[in-house]
Amino acid sequence: MIRKPVDRPAAGVLLGVVSLYLSLSCVSLALAAEPLLLAESVVTATRTEQATVAIASSSVITREDIERQQPRDVPELLRSLAGVNVWSNGGRGKATTVSLRGTHDKHLLVLVDGIKIGSATSGSAALQNIPVEQIERIEVVRGPRSSLYGSEAMGGVIQIFTRQAQEVGFTPGFAVSAGSRSTYRGSAGLQGSNGPGWFSLGLVSESTDGINARSFRPAAPAAYEPDADGFREHSASLRGGYRFAGGLELDANWLQSENRSEFDSRNTRGTSGFDAYSEGDLQVLGLRARFTPLAAWNVTLQGGHSEDRSENFQDDRLYSRFDTLRDSLAWQNDIRLGAGQLLSLGLDYQRDRIDTTSRYAEDSRFNRGVFAQYQARFGRHGLQAALRHDRDEFFGGHGTGSLAWRYALSDALSLSASYGTAFRAPTFNDLYYPASASTAGNPDVQPETSQSYELGLEGGQAWGEWSLHAFENQIDDLIEWQGRSPMRPTNISSARIRGLEAFAGTELWGWRLTGNLTLLDPRDLSPENRGHLLPRRAKRSLNLDLERRFGAFGVGAGVFANSYRFDAEENSDDQRLPGYALVDLRADYHLSAEWKAQVKVSNLLDRDYQTAQTYEQPGRAVLFSVRYQAL
Repeated sequence: MIRKPVDRPAAGVLLGVVSLYLSLSCVSLALAAEPLLLAESVVTATRTEQATVAIASSSVITREDIERQQPRDVPELLRSLAGVNVWSNGGRGKATTVSLRGTHDKHLLVLVDGIKIGSATSGSAALQNIPVEQIERIEVVRGPRSSLYGSEAMGGVIQIFTRQAQEVGFTPGFAVSAGSRSTYRGSAGLQGSNGPGWFSLGLVSESTDGINARSFRPAAPAAYEPDADGFREHSASLRGGYRFAGGLELDANWLQSENRSEFDSRNTRGTSGFDAYSEGDLQVLGLRARFTPLAAWNVTLQGGHSEDRSENFQDDRLYSRFDTLRDSLAWQNDIRLGAGQLLSLGLDYQRDRIDTTSRYAEDSRFNRGVFAQYQARFGRHGLQAALRHDRDEFFGGHGTGSLAWRYALSDALSLSASYGTAFRAPTFNDLYYPASASTAGNPDVQPETSQSYELGLEGGQAWGEWSLHAFENQIDDLIEWQGRSPMRPTNISSARIRGLEAFAGTELWGWRLTGNLTLLDPRDLSPENRGHLLPRRAKRSLNLDLERRFGAFGVGAGVFANSYRFDAEENSDDQRLPGYALVDLRADYHLSAEWKAQVKVSNLLDRDYQTAQTYEQPGRAVLFSVRYQAL
């Protein structure tokens, strides 16, 4: 059993922070400001609405991008970005892992409107269960962000923002889609804005017959189920805000998604595991207040609640239930020290609770964090530095930090360098999963820690834009579930992930062409598997996208290619998954300013491939859509 350290009251820290705020609010420094090449400002990279200087390697997916690409789910949308690997257990709605820069999905922090989501038992966020129709934009920040967000942000952060009113007045909209494998999707929304208040309401329903999730296994022929494993989902979202005359801003958000997903779970003897399916419920609720006590001092208070519930059925009975409830509080203070300088100070609190059909040695824990960030712009130089200290109820204190620098070599070329440390506390499953013949938790497993280095070069010329980012992430005490009878989590000695990400975009003869290439070397450095590739990470991935408009008509094509990967840490020949390339085609036609018809053909060449061994992926599919959005 892990001994819980005593957590001291934070009142002294709070008083000290408040005193510091009041003294710094009067500081005013005048600095000479020269042009500095900045990347697109991303809220997630700095936890501030307006970054003084944007240094992090990041991507933004807008609502326009989502409607243009016509993805079936969030993981499909994310896989087109540099540094992203995705693997799935068979078709729409099945368990899906999103890996950023060769790390695991447990190293990826996921936020919805600023509220942290995910399962405290598995450590994963169900990105496949957040409907794309509910999303306004997605921000992806690569590299460690534990110095701002604490545990889990070792590989990066993904923040999803739900729909928000964009126009004054009331603007209804809806979309209907139908396609292969009896796939149907409908969505409706209403947005309104009038003076200081606004709201956005959305409803989505989707169903599909799906594919046969698991392939035939010669070693276990009795386990084969030649059936279609369907999926259905219903979701709703509501977001709104109001700005009072005194400057106080209040906004709230709510998202709920309920789903049912069928899967194959027959045992190797073919005697049990029939008619297996899961019922999931993802819910996020948040409330935020922002105000300005002094001209140079902005305060943000945010509270949130998220739930990740899953019930699994087979053989006409409930098999297991895993419920996670997460409450969080954040207090952030942004202080302008002068032209081009911003100091952010904050406190975070998080409490996780689990309720399952299995007996865990512990069913709740809390974490408290305090952080400070300094952003500055000095002529052509940009600086971002952050420090954070977390106190975990189970594992005590952890300190993390980051330092990033950016220099504008010219108005069209910039150089950046960064260093960051991170950590991840083990999940409830890592520590306390009930022992059985096949799996067992390990109460002796320790937190993972990492150090990351990055060097970037970005440019923007008349012909287009481009970027290069080289990075190395060294992870100590990496937690991997290994062995058999039972499989247990262990801290392997270390892992080293090196990579290069390249992006370019241009326009030729009216065609918009973008592409990115990721070269990855994710190595297990443990004595048992030294030099082996970490499981399910492709060493090379390539994305190309080509599109053009001809008046009201638009066409586009995407190519997505991955090299080989291994399904397990042993890297044996029978665990090798071949590389593959997929081609998608899409088109749209604007019937009027409000009406649009779309069609997408996914996996045009009907390529047979797997991202996780024995789990099938969809073949060729067609989806037709009609959209209406009032202006």
